[in-house]
Amino acid sequence: MYKLNKQFVSVALGLLMCQSAGAVTLEEATAIQRQLVTLDTHLDTPANLVVPGFDILERHSYGHDFSQVDVPRMQEGALDGGFWAIYSPQGELSKIGYEQSRDTALLRALAIRTMVTANPEIFEFATQASDAQEIKKNAKHIVYMSMENSYPLGTDISLLETFYKFGLRMTGPVHFKNNQFGDSSTDPDGPKWDGLSPLGEQLVVEANRLGIVLDGSHAHDETVKDMIRLSKTPIILSHTGSKAIYDHPRNVDDELLKMLAASGGVIQMNAYSEYLEALPADPERKEAFKGLMKLVKDGSDREIILEKRREIEHEHPAVKASFEVYMKHFLHALKVVGPEHVGIGADWDGGGGVDGMMDVVNLPMITQRLLDEGYSKEDLANIWGANALRVLQQAQDYAANVKAKK
Repeated sequence: MYKLNKQFVSVALGLLMCQSAGAVTLEEATAIQRQLVTLDTHLDTPANLVVPGFDILERHSYGHDFSQVDVPRMQEGALDGGFWAIYSPQGELSKIGYEQSRDTALLRALAIRTMVTANPEIFEFATQASDAQEIKKNAKHIVYMSMENSYPLGTDISLLETFYKFGLRMTGPVHFKNNQFGDSSTDPDGPKWDGLSPLGEQLVVEANRLGIVLDGSHAHDETVKDMIRLSKTPIILSHTGSKAIYDHPRNVDDELLKMLAASGGVIQMNAYSEYLEALPADPERKEAFKGLMKLVKDGSDREIILEKRREIEHEHPAVKASFEVYMKHFLHALKVVGPEHVGIGADWDGGGGVDGMMDVVNLPMITQRLLDEGYSKEDLANIWGANALRVLQQAQDYAANVKAKK
């Protein structure tokens, strides 16, 4: 079981006791957050690592290049790191589709590894739950590796072990559409398998054997239920919201949330605006984005693409959910299952972001709000990292026991 370091808990508790009565300031909240292992379980930032001209060590801005994570902003926002996601687009369920996606996924895994090896004084790769605390102690940023959508594995479950050797420690079976492993929550054609497919059930068994955490984000409710039922260890929803606040397929209802928690699992709260509340349609913006996508498809220069995107944002600005709406989802989940089963996975660089919190600089706002709501320092330690690390530790303990019995 992952345990909190007593020293940093006592230090942060001391900070809380020193506060004067009333609301916690953002500065105080940031100081408290810096004492914790702060992780986000779904960083899509590896997509930027392969973009020409993007340097993770330099400070960028959302208004200029629409990125949300880099080292200077992580430091300002007191984010230690998290699970950096391998993502490759899903094509046809065919041999050639699987192979193309597999190759893209392997290159993305290599990009994550390269980011770490090229900057050993800044980043450190983590493969064990216990690594996070030690890396933080060494004042480096924590890099766990995850996979959003297991589609690149094709029908060869043994490939999961290949990615495990690269450092993979979390994977989800599906993304926007159904695939060979199971049903997605958002496939326009509806369910195909009524949950996990037979191959998806094999994926659960193999992930358990290796000590890889299973991620039910993007999965249909029946798929999530199958994962909970079949997995020998708790699963995670790495970036998901509360259906009680907004009835969207990407969110989960209270019944499923309680089932998740009863099995030891954790929901990490998503900040993807379209999943937080109904937003007004903007057909002109949608049409403008078609032109932008054509530039991308044609291989246009990055600066030309960025200039077009900035033009669109000026003429047809996106409507985002508010920070308060995000916190409604967050606080509802906390009310239903408690701080031992809730965490943070905002979907940075993958579409996440709400008004007032458009990049990782603003993360201490969450800490400030939770303190004002009466949550304790221990609660915050669980929410910011310990819950996810506990799930990883349980996955690794099970795998170790299986191996020991052979």
